[in-house]
Amino acid sequence: MPLDVGELAKKMFEAFESSLTDKWPEIKDYAETEAKKMAESLVMIEKLILTDQINEEQAKLHFQIQQNATRMVLLTIEGLGIIAVEQAINAALDVLKDTVNTALDFTLL
Repeated sequence: MPLDVGELAKKMFEAFESSLTDKWPEIKDYAETEAKKMAESLVMIEKLILTDQINEEQAKLHFQIQQNATRMVLLTIEGLGIIAVEQAINAALDVLKDTVNTALDFTLL
């Protein structure tokens, strides 16, 4: 089954919320936007892999770029430290790991 942007973004958003409860009012809009961007990136990677436009290594590099961009956005929020941001991103990716890796037929997350 193809990856769905809306479903992936929703799961990541929920993971961000549960990980960043102390700063949620300030981070909610950022979390929603970043979850959507990461989900769109994963769907694009899936399409590029399925059409043989990129290989596994390129897919991993592409996703690292998106993950770094998300990290930088979240770190701009006052009061959020690197550990909290890393934990939130890891939680968001953890809820998608099986779905994404199965869809891609290799370990991306």
